[in-house]
Amino acid sequence: MIHTKTGSGRRILTFPAVQPCESISIVTLLDSLIQLAGDILAFKSKHFSTNKQSFRETLRRIQNLVLVFEEIRIRVGTPRRYFHHDSAAVLSLKEIHVIFQKLKFLVEDCTRDGARLCMMMNSDQVSDHLRVLTRSISTSLSAFPVASVDLPNEVNELVDLVVRQTRKYGVEPETNDIRVMSSVNRILALFENRVSPDSDEINMILDYVGIRKWRDCVKEINFLGEEIAAERLDEKKKKKKKKKNSNVRVELLSSLMGFICYCRCVILGRIERDDDHQHHNVDNSDKDQDLIRGLKVEDLLCPISLEIMMDPVVIETGHTYDRSSITKWIGSGNVTCPKTGKILASTDLVDNVSVRRVIYKHCRTNDIVLTSIVGQRRKTQDDVVPESLAAKGAAKLIAKFLTSELLNGGEEMIYRAVREIRVQTKTSSFNRSCLVKAGAVSPLLRLLSSGDSKIQENAMAGILNLSKHVTGKSKIVGEGLKIIVEILNEGAKTETRLYAASALFYLSSVEDYSKLIGENQDSIPGLMKIVKGEDYGGSAKRNALLAVMGLLMQSDNHWRVLAAGAVPILLDLLRSEDTSGELTADCLATLAKLADYPDGTIGVIRRGGLKLAVKILSASDVSPAVKQHLFVV
Repeated sequence: MIHTKTGSGRRILTFPAVQPCESISIVTLLDSLIQLAGDILAFKSKHFSTNKQSFRETLRRIQNLVLVFEEIRIRVGTPRRYFHHDSAAVLSLKEIHVIFQKLKFLVEDCTRDGARLCMMMNSDQVSDHLRVLTRSISTSLSAFPVASVDLPNEVNELVDLVVRQTRKYGVEPETNDIRVMSSVNRILALFENRVSPDSDEINMILDYVGIRKWRDCVKEINFLGEEIAAERLDEKKKKKKKKKNSNVRVELLSSLMGFICYCRCVILGRIERDDDHQHHNVDNSDKDQDLIRGLKVEDLLCPISLEIMMDPVVIETGHTYDRSSITKWIGSGNVTCPKTGKILASTDLVDNVSVRRVIYKHCRTNDIVLTSIVGQRRKTQDDVVPESLAAKGAAKLIAKFLTSELLNGGEEMIYRAVREIRVQTKTSSFNRSCLVKAGAVSPLLRLLSSGDSKIQENAMAGILNLSKHVTGKSKIVGEGLKIIVEILNEGAKTETRLYAASALFYLSSVEDYSKLIGENQDSIPGLMKIVKGEDYGGSAKRNALLAVMGLLMQSDNHWRVLAAGAVPILLDLLRSEDTSGELTADCLATLAKLADYPDGTIGVIRRGGLKLAVKILSASDVSPAVKQHLFVV
């Protein structure tokens, strides 16, 4: 059974129908039946991803039943004895009401955007549900006392026709469904052996299930990510035998995700230049829109990685980070909060369920790929590995294809490739490893010199993500440290320069690389330029300071930070009325780190730092984290 919830909280392929109350009037019951039938018939224009012919036949029968219900509705203007609450007629209509509710849920599922491929691969289960519901209609209609209701002969004949049709109609998996499922399974087998499938066969599958655009693939990927997460959460509640079944489902879902990722990157690779994340999903509910209305995307970014958080967690200070980023920070020997600098008494991470929900709604509304909602498992994002051989093989083929595009493609092909690499490298360490092994680092570094600001931005974002990979770090430092520092100082866009700063933070986690970064005469001044610059907001300044803090873990860099004018820059920020509480804490954390050395302490005192510290301490709204750093300074 598929477990993802819809916007209303219902799980796919579940049918939580409600029995009409015993005292319901016949008029109300008929009105509700007619409304339900109308809701079901509204799906006639939708694309059914599976059992297409069977659903068309079922909808025709529903249309006939609407005529019957409307005729009965006309004839019950006044109460009649055969319509008391426990009469055969009312009981029959109540049963049909329950069946219609379930049928509505089923057609919703089989036309849902994002679930198309998954529903196709569950064609047998859909057929079973549709067969049971169809025969239930026949059984309920058979119990309806047609003769006693005094309906026109043509209506009686119509009821008899529907009974006979639904009774003999056997819903079975359709030939086209079987053919498409066979093609999908054949392609998954090719992926397992790292063999590129025939693009015409893939296009046949995509056309059949109704996946025609890059955006459609994004919806499918996010849906499958939810499915895997739900299965993993349910594993804990299941017995051993059922766990085995769950693992089989997860393997299939993972394979399908690999298939769709391949389709997105290789088959349906067109992405609109100026509208990458602005595609609006008109099917979202008002509740979803209320949730994200007025939302600032920067509030969803991890302060460390500058990317949308995939698995948001809260640390002791109450600040939220992406699990993989804060885990790396703590794993590197840092026992402080990156934003406040406060020493952590506990490094426990607590899921931020509210923020995750907002992120999911935002990404679904804007068609943003966020495969890592799968990260609800108790793993860091870097631990996420495809659950099947097919998904692994697809990832390797994708990496090979995208790297080839970087090396041999024209401008549009290159743009598409760097945009996809940016998405792929956010997903997991496995994808990063595939791209590093495919040789993507060198062409990405060359693209940092591109005159196209979008290509440069996406290439830098890809390098940032690859800097989280051990081998990626080595290649980036060996070939591209100089160009990254140049981007830090002269990147075409603010975002590009900030990605460069974050890449330096990740690279600085290796002591030797931290030393090399510090030895580049433009790296630390470039970071301090962001901290000082009037064109940068508080969030950008905090991220640049985070990179500086990372470099300060290498003792040889402290004098370089001092030489770059860190003390006066930070003190000027602390004196500014525009400096926020979080930025104040960041400034004080950096000053506290510099004050670990005599020359840093002297520099702070000589420039009035002690007097300023007393002034800040006397403020009524000073936070505990700020007080802690003040005492150190």
